[in-house]
Amino acid sequence: MSQYILGISAFYHDSAAALLRDGQVVAAAQEERFTRRKHDPGFPTHAARYCLDFANIGVADVDYVGFYEKPLVKFERLIDTYRAYAPEGLESFAEAFPLWARQKLQMPDVLRDQLGSEFRGEICFTDHHESHASSAFFPSPFLDAAILTLDAVGEWSTSSIGHGVDNRLELTHEMRFPHSLGMLYSAFTYYTGFRVNSGEYKLMGLAPYGSPTYVDTIYDKLIRLSDDGALWMDMSYFNYCQGLTMTSERFHELFGGPPREPDSQISQKEMDLAASIQVVCEEAVMRSARHARNLTGSDNLVMAGGVALNCVANGRVLRKGPFENVWVQPAAGDAGGALGSALLIWHHLLGNPRTPNPNDSQQGSLLGPQFSENEIRIFLDSVGARYHHIADDADLAREVAGAIADEKIIGCFQGRMEYGPRALGSRSIIGDPRSEKMQQVMNLKIKYRESFRPFAPCVLREHASEIFDVRPGEDTPYMLMVAPVADCWRTQLSGDEKRRMADPDLRVRVSVPRSKFPAITHVDYSARIQTVDEERHGKFHRIMKAFYEETGCPVVVNTSFNIRGEPIVGTPEDAYRCFMATDMDCLALENFLLFKQEQDAALRVSAESYQAQYDLD
Repeated sequence: MSQYILGISAFYHDSAAALLRDGQVVAAAQEERFTRRKHDPGFPTHAARYCLDFANIGVADVDYVGFYEKPLVKFERLIDTYRAYAPEGLESFAEAFPLWARQKLQMPDVLRDQLGSEFRGEICFTDHHESHASSAFFPSPFLDAAILTLDAVGEWSTSSIGHGVDNRLELTHEMRFPHSLGMLYSAFTYYTGFRVNSGEYKLMGLAPYGSPTYVDTIYDKLIRLSDDGALWMDMSYFNYCQGLTMTSERFHELFGGPPREPDSQISQKEMDLAASIQVVCEEAVMRSARHARNLTGSDNLVMAGGVALNCVANGRVLRKGPFENVWVQPAAGDAGGALGSALLIWHHLLGNPRTPNPNDSQQGSLLGPQFSENEIRIFLDSVGARYHHIADDADLAREVAGAIADEKIIGCFQGRMEYGPRALGSRSIIGDPRSEKMQQVMNLKIKYRESFRPFAPCVLREHASEIFDVRPGEDTPYMLMVAPVADCWRTQLSGDEKRRMADPDLRVRVSVPRSKFPAITHVDYSARIQTVDEERHGKFHRIMKAFYEETGCPVVVNTSFNIRGEPIVGTPEDAYRCFMATDMDCLALENFLLFKQEQDAALRVSAESYQAQYDLD
C-alpha cells in the first residue's frame, strides 16, 4: 500500500503544496496560480486539492503532513527582537501580534482545520533552512553534495552550510538574524523603489546598466564580510527589526536621499546602487561556496533559499567557484519548502533510502496541473473563440515555428504547469531572439513592465555551447544560471551606438543590439539560459527543433505567460484572457492554435481593464 506525504508552505510568502507517493514527487504547485493573487501567503487550499486530485486520493489517504518551518521557534525570535528594540517597534509589533495569536501560534489546530476532519495522519514541523536544504539535496542528481541555503530569515537562521550524503543531510554552520544577505539585498530593493520579495529580480536586471561605485561604501559603512561568507550588518542603517520599512534615515542620509518612489524614473544612482549590491551579493555567495567546499570536500554543490534565485551569482559560482557541479532547486524560495519538508519526513523521519536520478528527480519541475484537449475545446467553444485544431504534434510545431520566424509573439500553454517562479516552456511567451524589436515589444506591449528588463533564452541543449560560454553538454534546464553570449555572436558597437549606451534613458540603452540575438542579450552580454531537451520538455522541444530546422537558430526568447503583477497563467481561461488583452499574435493551447487577427474584435479585453485586476508595482 502506497505511503503519501503532503508538504505545506504557508502564511508568509508564496504558499505551496507538494505531494510524495512512496518518496517520489507526484505533484507540486503554488497557491497563487489558482487564486490569481501573486505570492499568495494563505493556506494552499487549492494547491493541496490539486495534488490530491492528481494522485486520485483523498486527505484521508495522507499519512503525514509536513510544515516547512517551526512557528514557535520563529515566534521566539520575533519576541526577542521586539524586546531588544523596545520601545521602538511598537507599531510593527501591534500589526504582527494579532496574526500570531490568532493563527500561527495555533498552527497544529489551524492545519487540522484546513485539512478537514478526514485527515488522521501525523503533522510534522521541520526547520525552515532544513526544508530548503532538503529541497535542494534530495531531488539533486548527487549522492554527495555540499549544501548552501541563503535567504532572508527562517526561524533564526538566515544562511546555512551543510553536507548531504546518501539519504541524510546535516546543517553544520549558520548565520543568524538580523544579519542576513537576503535582507541586505532586499533593503537595496526597497531603497531603489522596488517591492521587497518580488522586486529583487528587477534589481538584478538593473545592475548591468550601472557601475559598482558604492561597493566601498557598503563595505565601509554597512557590513563586514568575512572570508567564510559570514556577514555582519550595522543595524543602525536598517529598520526591518523594529519598523515597517527596510532602511533607516541613516541609510537614506548615507546614499543622499529617501528611497525612490515606485514607478518614478530610474536614475543613474539606482543603476549604480543595483550594480554595487549585486557585486557584494556575488562576493558573499562565492565566499560561502568556497567555505562549503572546504568544510565538506565535495565536488558538488546544491543551493536553495530566495538568494539562490540570483542566477547571476549562481552562474559565477558555477564558472569560477570550486565545484565541478552545481544544482539549484527550481522552487528555491518558500514555495520549495513544501517539497523539502515532505522529503525530510520521507528520508529522515522514516529512514527511507535514496537513489539519485542522474538527470535529477525534479521532472523538469513540470509538476503542476495540465488540461485535456476536451477541456480546452469546451472552454474555447464557450467563449466563441476561433481556433485551428492541429492533431499532429509535428505539424503544430512547424506552424508555431513559422509564426516565430515571422516575428510573431506566441503564448505557449502545454503540458503540466511549472513549479517555481520560472516559466520553462509550459506556460511561456516565446519569440524570435534575432529580432531587434522583440525585447521592447514584449516588455511594453505584452508584459506591461519596465523596458530595461532582460528576457531569457531557451536553447536546444545540444547547441548550448555553440551560442553561450558553457561547457559542452552542460544541463541547465531551470533557468537558474547566467552565462555570457559567446564572443563570435557579439556585435561591435558603432560610435552612435556607444553614445546611445551612455544615454540616461534606459529605453534608449536597451534598444542597442549587443549580439546576433539582441532580444536575449543583456547589456553586459549575459543571458539567463534554459537548456531544452526532448525528455523533459516534449512538445516545447519539438517547437524549438522545428524553428531550428527552418531558420538555423537553436534559440527562442522565453518569458513567463503573464503580465506584470499577475501570477503565471494556470488555466486555459487565464491564458486566453491574457492573450486577448495583450498584443500577443498567437496562442497555442496544447494542439489548438489561435491567431489574434481571426478573433472577434468584440471579444477583446481592454489592456486597462485587465491590468486593473492586478497590483502592478
